[in-house]
Amino acid sequence: MEATDLLKGPLVPPTALLALARAALAEDVGRGDVTSLATVGPGPARGPASSPGSPSSSPASGRPSRSSTRQAGGGPVLGARRGGRPRRGRRGPRGRRGGARQILAAERVALNLVMRLSGVATLTSRYVETVRGTGARITDTRKTTPGLRALEKAAVRAGGGTNHRSGLDDGILIKDNHVALAGGVAEAVRRAREGAPHLLKVEVEVESSEELREALRAGADVILLDNMTPDEVRASVELVRVESPGTVVEVSGGVNLGTVRALAEAGPDLISVGALTHSASSADVSLEVEPC
Repeated sequence: MEATDLLKGPLVPPTALLALARAALAEDVGRGDVTSLATVGPGPARGPASSPGSPSSSPASGRPSRSSTRQAGGGPVLGARRGGRPRRGRRGPRGRRGGARQILAAERVALNLVMRLSGVATLTSRYVETVRGTGARITDTRKTTPGLRALEKAAVRAGGGTNHRSGLDDGILIKDNHVALAGGVAEAVRRAREGAPHLLKVEVEVESSEELREALRAGADVILLDNMTPDEVRASVELVRVESPGTVVEVSGGVNLGTVRALAEAGPDLISVGALTHSASSADVSLEVEPC
């Protein structure tokens, strides 16, 4: 599957892309690109996109980029390039063809999206490769850029990761504050079972073996081991496999590229990494325009 194909399904509705493009262009263009209007004629131009500074980036932003260009009046897509050369086997940052003024007006918005989402996909792929062979899957969190969650989560998928909750309405995750306000793990789980739709799974965050045992006795579907060492994760996973074999185990907190392999080898099913979306470095992508 091509990286950009992940942005074609219901995860990122076309109306959402158009709304994002309109808002971003309104913010950047304002009443008009006065520089281009003053210096560039109304004729056509084309601009192959390339990423000379980031040869390993994994672009996942074709549709957002196209939406921005077309909202500004740009035309069809040209061949994709990386570092000035045609890309092999996978589609990436796209060239643009259309009115020269419109391309220049959309340039920054389109490149910002390409750079941001390519960075997320690239970082995700590094985590996925680091844990390869352990059986653990890398998943994201809700620590996304406001307004870009659907796109950033699509970029995580493009990098080989999986998606956690898309929002607070997408699943029950009982964390420390919920436990404190409910009066304990067991009571929080009981209330979740009584008050939530039956199809929603109940996940419980635990920080100790005592909380873990309480969550298992309460019937949690998923256990989130928070800020545990690899040895603590291994002991917790062993306990879960004995007492509740069907329960999914997730690890979170303090995860980085230096620690993720050891955590994965401790046996969890999932490792959630907030850094995929809150700490990814943007790819280096540029757009050079020439007359048609």
